[in-house]
Formats: sequence, C-alpha cells, structure tokens
Amino acid sequence: MSSPNSLPKPAVLFLCVHNAGRSQMAAGWLRHLAGDQIDVFSAGSAPADVINERAVDAMAEVGIDIATQQPQIWTDKMAGMVDVIVTMGCGDVCRVLPSQRQEDWALADPAGQGIEMVREVRDEIRGRVEQLIASFGSHQ
Repeated sequence: MSSPNSLPKPAVLFLCVHNAGRSQMAAGWLRHLAGDQIDVFSAGSAPADVINERAVDAMAEVGIDIATQQPQIWTDKMAGMVDVIVTMGCGDVCRVLPSQRQEDWALADPAGQGIEMVREVRDEIRGRVEQLIASFGSHQ
C-alpha cells in the first residue's frame, strides 16, 4: 500500500461524533492488538468533554486502559497523515481525502447505554480491528 503519511508504518484514524466511545474503544483495541506496528489516532466531529465511563469500564474488563484518553476534534491535517480513516456514525461531517482508504463501521452508539450493550459494541469492534490489522498484510 502506498502511504500518504511519511511514517514507515501504516496509520489509522478512527472518527465518530463525540470521540468518547466507539472511536476510543477502536483505538484502544488497535493499540493493544498491533502494538507499535500501526500508528493510531482517534477524534470526533463534535467531541465530548470526557470519555464514556461505560466504554472505559468495558475496555478495562479485557485489560485495556482507555481512561486517560481525551476526546479531541479531528482536523484535515490529522486526516492527511493516515492511510485509513474509519468512520463510525459521523456521516458527511467526517469527509475523507481522496487518496485514503475509508471504512464506515455501522456500530450502535454506546452513549447512555448499559454495560451489557457497551460490551457487545466492544466485542464487535475487536473483530473489526482484527480484520483491519490483517488487511495491512506485509506491514505486520
């Protein structure tokens, strides 16, 4: 894959509206499963003030600490540094640069939901992250 970023390894940006649940869990999974083999970024179109506590709890249950992550707004500069942009429910607000690969993951929004539902989203995200890692093939 030809990389738009200047880094020797692939980079992924996870985007959702609040950058407090789905995108943070996805970034946590990717960091956990890929280690330092892939650069990981996450952001939102309208970031929340804090990360979703249930998302933090659900990830802690599988040994991944996302409690120190801070929701942030995405920028064109950030988007231009990555090979893949994964959107999660932010629609046209999260536009993608033409040179990038984009995936749109239709995932339920865990905001305001109980821990059981958040666990389901967490587990679905893990499977998708594993497929994403496999798609990089020779970079691993």
